Amino acid sequence: MSNISRRKFLITSGVTAATAIVAHGCSSDNSRSTTTNSNPSKLETTKAKLGFIALTDSAPLIVAKEKGFFAKYGMTDVEVSKQKSWPVTRDNLKIGSSGGGIDGAHILSPMPYLMTINDKIPMYILARLNTNGQAISVAEKFKQIKLGLDSKALKEAANQAKSAQKPIKFAITFPGGTHDLWMRYWLAAGGINPDQDVILEPVPPPQMVANMKVGTVDAFCVGEPWNAQLVSQKLGYSALVTGEMWKDHPEKAFTMRKDWVDQNPNAAQALLMGVLEAQQWCEKDENKAEMCEICADRKYFNVAVGDILERSKGNIDYGDGRKVENFPYRMKFWADNASYPYKSHDIWFLTEDIRWGYLPRDMDVKAIVDQVNREDLWKKAATALGVPAAEIPTSSSRGVETFFDGVKFDPEKPEEYLNSLPIKKV
Repeated sequence: MSNISRRKFLITSGVTAATAIVAHGCSSDNSRSTTTNSNPSKLETTKAKLGFIALTDSAPLIVAKEKGFFAKYGMTDVEVSKQKSWPVTRDNLKIGSSGGGIDGAHILSPMPYLMTINDKIPMYILARLNTNGQAISVAEKFKQIKLGLDSKALKEAANQAKSAQKPIKFAITFPGGTHDLWMRYWLAAGGINPDQDVILEPVPPPQMVANMKVGTVDAFCVGEPWNAQLVSQKLGYSALVTGEMWKDHPEKAFTMRKDWVDQNPNAAQALLMGVLEAQQWCEKDENKAEMCEICADRKYFNVAVGDILERSKGNIDYGDGRKVENFPYRMKFWADNASYPYKSHDIWFLTEDIRWGYLPRDMDVKAIVDQVNREDLWKKAATALGVPAAEIPTSSSRGVETFFDGVKFDPEKPEEYLNSLPIKKV
């Protein structure tokens, strides 16, 4: 297998962004813990401040703190603090812990790139925190059209609302972030232009249900536990779970400021080892109940355990009569290389951000991915953790990805993918 090549690629030129597209790599759902310990005397610091949003996919950071995985590798003074929104997370990363902010965070995978490019705050992605586990949920009033994976059923309602000058309002969590991209892809696949036919509004994840309750928004895309909470309060239903759109899609990432990692390489590895072991722990079915109890605590999510538990176990109550147990697209923290930060996935995120005008079309996608994505540090931490070599991907690419509408994304040919999409802003 070969890694994505170092050859420069400009997305406008159609020059290949990668060499050989490689098969999936070595999948495993092994969730072993290890007793390997870092030597704290070699760490540049034992302190770090990390942020999280109240979403189930932040569990690895919370568990690493609460179960002692950070301390196990010498990081005894790690603070994991709740952030009110993704813009607040961004702003606190900008100022860093020295200015009263944070050094790293649970974050939407495209955000470290948007910060590096638009905000001139160099960031690193050290790991993917999870795959799958988000949903697009809609208000009760849409039950009559049986809205699901195909958004075409919404097109007539969207046109009527637009004609009446009361366009349907969709909440996303951050412009250019994963939830924004899932919502835009879903709408566009059904012939709905997200920039012209509806309104997309940023809303912090913990405020999604409240906004739906008062009618401020008609639908939202967010992670758990907020979709499950909407259903439990009988305020709406989940049209789809995002794994149905793209099987095992990448979602959140563990990001750190570049300067912090560069100044504290051993401490950064210790942090990453703690996160990876927490991901292994979170993956185990026998730990799901405890994971949800930890996260439900007032200082973290402040929700009922039941709002988190069932979907974490793969039991999906859509809220419209559909119920699925042992759902194949439930959130994964470690299984099937969920933690590995494939560069090919980041190429897709950036291509979609170009599609919708968040990034310039002539940017050097390959160069920025190589700058921000530190899969090399992931491999080093995984090796130190004792992950068998056969379970560590040897390629930067997971290969060609296929979406629910039959569209394929080849990370070697992002320009071809972009040109094939009928609805886009560029």
